[in-house]
Amino acid sequence: MSFNTFGRLLRVTTWGESHGPAIGCVVDGVPPRIALSEADIQPYLDKRRPGQSRYTTQRQEADQVKILSGVFEGQTTGTPIALMIENTDQRSRDYSDIKDQYRPGHADLTYDKKYGIRDYRGGGRSSARETAMRVAAGAIARKILPAGIRIQAGLVQMGPHMVDPANVDFAHTGDNPFFCPDPKAAKAWGPYLDAARKDGNSFGGIVTVEAHGVPAGWGAPIYAKLDADLAGALMSINAAKGVEIGDGMGTGGLTGVDNADEMVPGNAGDIQFLSNHAGGILGGISSGQPIVARVAIKPTSSILTPRRSVTSGGEAVEVVTKGRHDPCVAIRGVPVVEAVTALVLADHYLMHRAQCGE
Repeated sequence: MSFNTFGRLLRVTTWGESHGPAIGCVVDGVPPRIALSEADIQPYLDKRRPGQSRYTTQRQEADQVKILSGVFEGQTTGTPIALMIENTDQRSRDYSDIKDQYRPGHADLTYDKKYGIRDYRGGGRSSARETAMRVAAGAIARKILPAGIRIQAGLVQMGPHMVDPANVDFAHTGDNPFFCPDPKAAKAWGPYLDAARKDGNSFGGIVTVEAHGVPAGWGAPIYAKLDADLAGALMSINAAKGVEIGDGMGTGGLTGVDNADEMVPGNAGDIQFLSNHAGGILGGISSGQPIVARVAIKPTSSILTPRRSVTSGGEAVEVVTKGRHDPCVAIRGVPVVEAVTALVLADHYLMHRAQCGE
């Protein structure tokens, strides 16, 4: 059994490898009569597209999406929507020297142990190239979500350098090549990352995502918790190594008094929360507050600094990974985190509507 599909009512299956002829996905469960065109999807792919600055991989991919099915006369038909992006700038020769070597930090060893075969060209299926299709599918999910829901993400930590929470303004994420919501921090990150690239090294990062306008009631108890599904989907992103909802691991150091999100009467009978330690989800169900999550992205494992490893034959070797790689893959992870969040929310919206109505 192979697991390339996620979602319950909104089902997304991705396919393709980093150095294959194309990558693609099938999005099933999209309601009919939603206006959809390639122009609705392309802007989100353009945010993730490689080669846009010296701080990302210099692989040049246009990432032009094609809709192959599920849309007729500009509207979804309710049938599976197939999307495809051609790979046009593969340089598989960059990996010929390491075809028998396991790169530390990569999935080379585990894929080989599981399947007895691996695609060494850029990591094949384990490459972050696959996430382009999640971004494309996420654009469709945004069309499903009710009006007024806003999903925004930003890079809030690069290596040991964190943004000042008091300076966070998501309106500035488009003003710098790092999708950083703190303009002051973004100015310092450029020289820092240049030095890492020069040293043949890389850095990890943390992406924060917020979803505003999600009404109370989405999610289900126990086995379909909104936070559990969101955490699982975010952890499935290539290079993700940790997820927090709300205060996350920090809640382990709080008292019950500190952690309690107190409530007071609001306007027109609404409830007003005085804090949001829970990240907008209680008992697996949205509370109406902003949904807040953080994703830790590991440093890019493909680096020019020699690292000790072994070959597929068990011999000791020093591995140097050539090619074009992101010195901080978390940068282009920002639009991926947004897209995955949109997919989970759209799936839970459809489930809530099916059981409880609008």
